Amino acid sequence: MVYCLLVFRKNFWLRLAGICGILVPIFTLSLILLSINSYQFFNWESNALSDLGVISGNTAVFFNYGLVGGGLLILFFVPGLSLLLDNNFNRIVLPFFVLACCFLITIGLFPENIKPIHYLVSVGFFFFLPISLLLISGSFCVNGQSFWGFFTFIIAVGVTLPWILYFFTNIFKAVAIPEILSGLGISFWIFTLGLKMLLYSGKKIRN
Repeated sequence: MVYCLLVFRKNFWLRLAGICGILVPIFTLSLILLSINSYQFFNWESNALSDLGVISGNTAVFFNYGLVGGGLLILFFVPGLSLLLDNNFNRIVLPFFVLACCFLITIGLFPENIKPIHYLVSVGFFFFLPISLLLISGSFCVNGQSFWGFFTFIIAVGVTLPWILYFFTNIFKAVAIPEILSGLGISFWIFTLGLKMLLYSGKKIRN
């Protein structure tokens, strides 16, 4: 009986986390695109995405609610991630990822005109995101889940590379492009693991 309850609890959180993981990119990216579409003066070569958060009307509402809602969905994704990793490193690894999620939420709660909080939480998000992914990559490898460890490592490189190019080359003229590229990278990672959680709830989840 106890075993059945434990299995049910595990399957419940895997399914819930999987659904939330799938919804993250759909919800967040859709609202960001709506925000961009609602502001005709947005320019990828001169703006930051955060500029959208201070434009009156639907533009700011779409953008800020997209970040806050997306961050909250990611927090519900974390229990499933913990079940996938399922090792003693969770206490070290997952807090970094949760911290990055909290920074994402606060970017929406404290728009660009609230200084210096907005700048600090934005830097915090893009700083802790690749660090948390690298730690998660290592945790997957410790579990013997080498494919998912390598996949997560590639995503970590993918969300970091645009910023390296931005700071050390002239490829990107504004921060909007590295911001969206990093966002697409983490969205793809969360969506893929969300599918894994949803499809494999109740089954053996390791490779």
